[in-house]
Amino acid sequence: MLACANVRKHWRSFLAALLATTFGAALISATLIVYDSSRPVVAPRLEGAAALILPAQAQNEFGNKADFIPWSAGQAGQIADDLSSVPGAEAVIIDRSFYAQPFVDGAPIEDEGAKEAGHGWSSAQLKPHRLISGVAPSNSTQIVVPSSVGISPGDPVSVNLASGIESFTVSGTLDGEGIYFADNVAAQLDPGVRAIGIVASPDSSIDDIVMKAEQRLGERGRIATGSDRAAFEPEFVSHRRNLGTQLVAAMSALGLFTTVFVVGSTLALAMSERRREIGLLRAVGASPRQVRRMVLGEAAAIGLVGGLVGAAFGVAAAPALRILLLNLDVQPPDFELRISLWPLLITVGIGVSVAMVGAWTVARSATRVAPIEALLAAAVERRPMTRPRWVAGLVALIGGVGATVLTATTGSDSRINTSIGAAMLLIVAASLLAPVVIGPIARIVTWPLERGSRSAAMMLVRTELTTSTRRAAATAAPVIAAVGFAVLLSGMVQTMGEAYPAEQAEQLRGLALVTSDGTAGLSDEVVAETGAGPVGTRAGLPTRVFVSRAANDVVVIDAVGSLDDRYAAPGQAVLDEPTATLLGVEAGESMSVQFVDGNYENVVVSQVLPLDPARGSFVLPRDAVRSHDPSALTDIVFLPEDQAPTHVTSGAKVEDAYSFALQDYMVDARLTIWLATVLMAMTVGYSGLAIANSLAMSAYRRGPDTAVLKASGGTARQLLSMAVGETVIVVAIGSLLGVLVTVPPLYGMAAGLSQVTGTEVGLHVDWPSVVWVVAGCSALALVATVTVTRRVLRVQAG
Repeated sequence: MLACANVRKHWRSFLAALLATTFGAALISATLIVYDSSRPVVAPRLEGAAALILPAQAQNEFGNKADFIPWSAGQAGQIADDLSSVPGAEAVIIDRSFYAQPFVDGAPIEDEGAKEAGHGWSSAQLKPHRLISGVAPSNSTQIVVPSSVGISPGDPVSVNLASGIESFTVSGTLDGEGIYFADNVAAQLDPGVRAIGIVASPDSSIDDIVMKAEQRLGERGRIATGSDRAAFEPEFVSHRRNLGTQLVAAMSALGLFTTVFVVGSTLALAMSERRREIGLLRAVGASPRQVRRMVLGEAAAIGLVGGLVGAAFGVAAAPALRILLLNLDVQPPDFELRISLWPLLITVGIGVSVAMVGAWTVARSATRVAPIEALLAAAVERRPMTRPRWVAGLVALIGGVGATVLTATTGSDSRINTSIGAAMLLIVAASLLAPVVIGPIARIVTWPLERGSRSAAMMLVRTELTTSTRRAAATAAPVIAAVGFAVLLSGMVQTMGEAYPAEQAEQLRGLALVTSDGTAGLSDEVVAETGAGPVGTRAGLPTRVFVSRAANDVVVIDAVGSLDDRYAAPGQAVLDEPTATLLGVEAGESMSVQFVDGNYENVVVSQVLPLDPARGSFVLPRDAVRSHDPSALTDIVFLPEDQAPTHVTSGAKVEDAYSFALQDYMVDARLTIWLATVLMAMTVGYSGLAIANSLAMSAYRRGPDTAVLKASGGTARQLLSMAVGETVIVVAIGSLLGVLVTVPPLYGMAAGLSQVTGTEVGLHVDWPSVVWVVAGCSALALVATVTVTRRVLRVQAG
């Protein structure tokens, strides 16, 4: 009860902590709702399947379950025959997916799911799709296309396959997505099978179907029903879902960390303003335990209110976050929100926990307030720095300086991380030690202003800044953090954006690259047009292979089919050292490899070579890969510049090294740039709360001083100008410190990137973004100063 009463009494002191908790809870609530909604869902084209028969899954190099191990055409046919007589099973469908992309007017219809857009016509029963016009394909020259393509039955259409562009006749159009071929064509283009669907007859029991099917299936696979069918989702959908999950996790983690920091700093400032009150409680008999319980109780009340309000705001903000993620292409197009109770309950719990964690140090400090504090009348700070703050500040400073020095001596691989850590430590050190440095800096900054001013206002500003350094530091600290993070984040993004494309362009110097243009990859037709051969060119054909290890588990590996005579000997494979270690094989040994068509081959490990991403981790002859993976696409063809083709088929383009490197980096950097922008915006928002809170508390505490100045003849305009001038100077000092402590480590990072990339890398900072951050902090500070000062003057006038 006492805690709630204190919150009501000192609501101004707790307002920033409440707002920070509410904002953080809203962010966490929205991200948890998105995370909960990001669970895999059943692919629309499989919704008509009562059950899916799925093979076993292989492990990736990290030991996690990954690709389904495909059945061969013979195995899948036997399983389908065994299940076809299950009572209640209307149809048992062997499902196939492969690359198919229509061309209209000579240009590809862009489709991110094109690698899995082709299917056999029998798979249409798994939706089930409905023919809008025409008939099903009856031979190898006919296909059914979506009505959205705008082609009518009887019209010719060009379809790009892994072999190249082929002509078909549209036999019909349907009301769904995908390109449907005759089943015998689909079996040729995707001989391996990863799913078999069961369509239930009307009024049949799915449980009975599953029970009978399990008896006949045995150990050859497993049966998925209901939401478990989502395990078989397209690769591009799962990739986007993973990107979105990583993004919202980063946002949630940042929101959690920043909320704890802001709540802790604002509650610490509020507690410093209440030392007399706490001293009075101690004087009348309150024990340290009771004081600590009171402070934590106040924090719990703030966290509960902030958590409840933030959870409600998070529900309202989740649709906007969904739209943002869709625009960033980090969620599948059919992504929909599902509001459930557990994210809201967790949000409220996090709100209370965050406030309690932020108040823990404050509570410990409050227990050390002596009863004599209640008798002190002086408002002048007696000790700007507490011992714990000295210790923490000096430790962070020493660590930051040491890490900055290490950037000149540490290895190139760790120099980047070291410089980032140095910047973080120096930002923390500057924030903690601000009461020590802000006084001398204020003297230097205000000296020429005081000398050039005819009024006493600047003298009063200078006196206030040099005597009440703790209050000034409370305003400067969040500015230091906001500007420091802006310089750090924008510097990292800009510098890496300069370094990595330059590194890749240097590695590709003298080469021309043929890449896809609106298609999912390069067909064999395009590769042949480039003239790629065994000497001087690279045209890797990627696939996935499955290898059994001694531990009786199956590992899936990224393999590549090569034209290079050094690695393309029939019946042999070249492995890099990490892959050989993973599989437990050595040069000269033979091993059995399963391909995506479900068939096996024995290959001899001819060489084990050092890691080389340009070569590949598991290299096979290109012809061997093509024979087992008819729908594999080449990613890029690398050619000497003097051998670059002057013309390539539509769906491909020729690029120089730098253009390719820049575009390739921007694809990966798009999320990084956006995330850095969001982090800067969040930092400014949180810092604005802390700035507004510290300025408001300082203005209210200086109310008696303001009354004296007003009684001495000071006008409201003069007093307001003095408050604004003090705020501007403090924000300027905080901005300066934020830049000064961040730039040196960034130079170290640039030097590290120079070594890593082998190119000359200078420091690049997005100064316009930094200016916007400074302007945002200044605007928030000035609004808070003007609003509170005017209120104080009105109260005194009344």
